[in-house]
Amino acid sequence: MSSGQFRYGPWDGGPDPLASPFSATDAVDEMSHQILEGRTPREALDTLLRRGMPGRRGLDDLRRAIERRRREARSRGRLDGTLDEVRRLLDTAVGQERAALFPDPGDEARLREAELDALPSDPARAVRELADYDWRSQQARETYDQISDLLRREVLDAQFRGMKQALQGATPDDLARVREMVRDLNDLLEADARGEETGARFEEFMRRHGEFFPENPRDLEELVDSLARRAAAAQRLLAGLTPAQRQELADLMATAMEDLGLSGEMSRLSRALQSARPDLDWGGRGRGRGRARGRFPEAMTGDEPLGFGDATSALEELAELDELAAALSQDYPGASLEDVDPEAVERALGRTAVDDLRQLQQIERELERQGFITRRAGTLELTPRAVRRIGDVALARIFRDVAARGRGDHTNTDAGSAGDLLGTSRRWQFGDTQPIDVVRTVRNAVLRAGPPGPGRRVRLSVDDFEVAETERRTSAAVCLLVDLSYSMALRGTWGVAKSTALALHSLVTTRFPQDKVHIIGFSDYARELRPVELAGLDSEMVQGTNLQHALLIAGRLLRRYPEAEPVIMVVTDGEPTAHLQRDGSSSFSWPPMPETLELTLAEVERLTRRGVTINVFMLDDEPRLVRFVEEMAQRNGGRVLSPDPATLGSYVIRDYLRARGARRVAR
Repeated sequence: MSSGQFRYGPWDGGPDPLASPFSATDAVDEMSHQILEGRTPREALDTLLRRGMPGRRGLDDLRRAIERRRREARSRGRLDGTLDEVRRLLDTAVGQERAALFPDPGDEARLREAELDALPSDPARAVRELADYDWRSQQARETYDQISDLLRREVLDAQFRGMKQALQGATPDDLARVREMVRDLNDLLEADARGEETGARFEEFMRRHGEFFPENPRDLEELVDSLARRAAAAQRLLAGLTPAQRQELADLMATAMEDLGLSGEMSRLSRALQSARPDLDWGGRGRGRGRARGRFPEAMTGDEPLGFGDATSALEELAELDELAAALSQDYPGASLEDVDPEAVERALGRTAVDDLRQLQQIERELERQGFITRRAGTLELTPRAVRRIGDVALARIFRDVAARGRGDHTNTDAGSAGDLLGTSRRWQFGDTQPIDVVRTVRNAVLRAGPPGPGRRVRLSVDDFEVAETERRTSAAVCLLVDLSYSMALRGTWGVAKSTALALHSLVTTRFPQDKVHIIGFSDYARELRPVELAGLDSEMVQGTNLQHALLIAGRLLRRYPEAEPVIMVVTDGEPTAHLQRDGSSSFSWPPMPETLELTLAEVERLTRRGVTINVFMLDDEPRLVRFVEEMAQRNGGRVLSPDPATLGSYVIRDYLRARGARRVAR
């Protein structure tokens, strides 16, 4: 392929270069484990985002990486490095001056020594008093001048990153250009505050003064954000010192700004930045989402003294890391991964972390785009497509459990009774339960492979099978009654009940399509649950186990299928404690009122007379529950099972398959 030219051809295998690196089905499979443990779709998605996808870090991993960076930033040094350096230079200059005065026996030398002895201990006041001192030692004068130079560079570096190095050995012309830049910056900010159009003025400002901003902001908003964050960090630095240190450093900074001729302009800039970004944490007040709520004396743990500018940089980085940690926690109202700034993530953790973040941001969008989740009234809901997949996962989990116990019930593919033969046949499809048409099946195999010769057998393939067509009729109608009361969550059984219901629905609808299944949830009231609703459901924090209402609804549903064999399965961990009153309201009482038990058993009697079998799966062995369930079984003739909650799914599935097998034998 020559330079600048491209050759196109058919894709010849390997990874699809146009395929999305993200698989929504993988995400649904990851979420399904959480949903089958009883969590809502929102909780399952949040768990997925925290854990991440295979090969990609989740929010928890990113937060741990942020915490490591925060520890590194805190360990860089102490905040009072500038004070220490000023004290050191001051002591050095005074010592050098004393050394020059000592050999001189004159009174003037003694007066100078007395003046040095009378210097205040406060370095800021000492520096100011020595401003007009006539140094005898040229070396001492140069050392003192280093203090002024250091303070000028530190105070500018605290506002404009990199100034400390840029102004080392600065000339008066260099300082004049700095004053001009700050003045022009203030004029630009005030014009923006008045609502004027500042796009062209910003471009002109950067053309004239861009050398002072190596980060090269793209617009005025980005410039203001950068300057405001650094100024706020400098304020927090002062707030993190002791009162004495704070006053000393503030006085030194004020002296430096007066020397620079910038005292008024820097105050003007500070006011403009605070007005532009009032949401930032100015002075350690802990304002704004993601800001540390404490003060910073404890934040810096290193032994190395940091200069004012370097300490400001460390606190600025800490503030950004705090914001990232808060955004990644997603534990504030209205949280969204779109709040996380990819550029801040890249600065803190590198490019690979941005790729991890982008995949996390893509998960919810792709789940919605590919039809697995939807939003209704601000709530995240699963679609039927997602529920089918989750039901398949639940069913596969139960079948693995059945297989591990050496039971082969799940291999039974007979779907029960069929109607009268019609004399025709058709190709077999997965889920078909009609009788195999043996003659046509063998004929198809012979036509496909040719007649068998000596020692050659007829080999059947899936495509050869045909089934005899019959008058189709429903063979079984199943109502699964699931206890939704809060005790199910307290005992840790809600998740397995939810998983069992989804698995049974998946089994009936995919492998026994002529059977009918309805899921009814009950707490203080009962209601039929759509599979989509069930998958997104949490246990209900209400009092009441209204089995009477659930049996009443089940009876109404089973009347729709007069030709079907009716079966009710009840999953509960407590005896009935609620019933419907004449006005339709629910009446709750603990211990149960005799009326509640009588009305529930009356509903059992009514269903029994209609030939409905009621099998009960007890998830607790409380004596009251045991006595009530045994009374139900005695009146109905159904079975009572007391499975370990972890094996509930296999019990229910096996019971359904066993009942189907019994019906087949009876016919």
